Amino acid sequence: MLLRLRVSLPDRPGGLGQIAKALGALGADILQVVVLERECGRAVDDFTVSWPGPITPSEASERLSSMPGVRVEGVWQTREIPGSAPDYDLLMHVAAEPARGFATLVDALPGLCGAEWSVAVADGAVRHASLAAPAEFDPPERPPRAITVDARELRLMLLPVLTQGLHVVVARAGGPVFHRAEVERAARIVDVVATLAARHTSVRAGH
Repeated sequence: MLLRLRVSLPDRPGGLGQIAKALGALGADILQVVVLERECGRAVDDFTVSWPGPITPSEASERLSSMPGVRVEGVWQTREIPGSAPDYDLLMHVAAEPARGFATLVDALPGLCGAEWSVAVADGAVRHASLAAPAEFDPPERPPRAITVDARELRLMLLPVLTQGLHVVVARAGGPVFHRAEVERAARIVDVVATLAARHTSVRAGH
């Protein structure tokens, strides 16, 4: 089982090593560490680990939280395989078939963002939906910029595509709200897909 653990810890020499040692003692194999932020003497890191059966995520959270200065902000399952380049793979697929750009994007976002599902909504209707997404979904708001919302026991990331009249929604049932670094990454990907889709539309119109 692949898990992501979001941990806030003191930003000082040896801090990361302490977490790694504790995870190793629990039998977890650390596959990737991503630093999300370093501010005010603290760091927030995402650990992707291969998790053994005997220890539950809640037990891991309790064990790490018992360390001085450490806060576990969330533990949840992920489908993103470390060492791959999913962002580039997605954009290559979109570039090869831009007419399906948003459908491809929506299918890929849950894996990219450690989420359960994603939809593209326009005029109150779901236009594209990933696996496990609801057939109908009305976002709580439609902002002019990318934001996160904690609603209906879901952590939502709302990504507007104003040129297409769409809002892309990414939903996470477990773990913490989406970090701003995750939002910025997803927003950049959406912008590239929107640009490719717009160019494809203009080329077809020119013909």
